[in-house]
Amino acid sequence: QVQLMESGGGSVQTGSSLKLSCSASGGGGCMAWFRQAPGKEREKLASIETDGKIKVEDSVKDRFTIAKDNANDTLYLQMSALKPEDTAMYYCAAAWGGYCFARIAREFNYWGQGTQVTVSS
Repeated sequence: QVQLMESGGGSVQTGSSLKLSCSASGGGGCMAWFRQAPGKEREKLASIETDGKIKVEDSVKDRFTIAKDNANDTLYLQMSALKPEDTAMYYCAAAWGGYCFARIAREFNYWGQGTQVTVSS
């Protein structure tokens, strides 16, 4: 059974940086970061394939980066220049059989419990 656990969220001020981590256990596969603000749909932010290829969505590509430490099975999301509109619950997700860059939220097999990021002005 795959388990994902996010950490690193918190309350920060506008312009700050945060690095989220997602510890994965129980298997491999492509992975991605999503976020969901209250009353909004879950938004895909970035994905990384098993061959290391990365895709960061246009909405955050100038400020967010994704990386994975395969030795420790840990996924990261480095966020910079945070804005109040970045306030959301952030989730990591994993999928098997195919690429993550083309998948939407419901096509991911496993999810973490989320970590809250709050950005104040």
